[in-house]
Amino acid sequence: MADIASSIWNTIVHEFSDIPDVEQATRILLRLSMAIILGAAIGYERELRGKDAGLRTHMLVSLGAAIFILAPLQIGMPIEDASRVLQGIIAGIGFLGAGAIIKLSNDQEIKGLTTAASVWVAAGIGIAAGMGLEATAVVSTAAVLFILVIVRRMEDNIDPNSK
Repeated sequence: MADIASSIWNTIVHEFSDIPDVEQATRILLRLSMAIILGAAIGYERELRGKDAGLRTHMLVSLGAAIFILAPLQIGMPIEDASRVLQGIIAGIGFLGAGAIIKLSNDQEIKGLTTAASVWVAAGIGIAAGMGLEATAVVSTAAVLFILVIVRRMEDNIDPNSK
């Protein structure tokens, strides 16, 4: 019985061997948490505006992008090869964002472009967080919120009938 327990324990230890020490575990936790929090900041604004892609969507997109870039970097993938992962993330999120875009046939108006763009940029912020570029991720999030909140108000002042 002790051999079985020992074997199970050794298997568990081996399966979690991708986290060699507390420092690495902390780094992973911080990067993924950063992606979630920054995605939430963008998603919260979208949620307040009543958009379909809101808090959870932006959090998941940002987290997913962080995971997709963090995992290859953890196994030592060269940055040149990781760039192909980035291309896949960017293209894949483009398809997700396309689902947020609706063309209304009556008046030829297109809706959802800003939400699609916010989902796409949330992936970029998740990538930055996943790569450990926290300052880039934070500044980018601030820029996105500036565009979504302040520039929106400026647009409303220019054309009160704008969407």
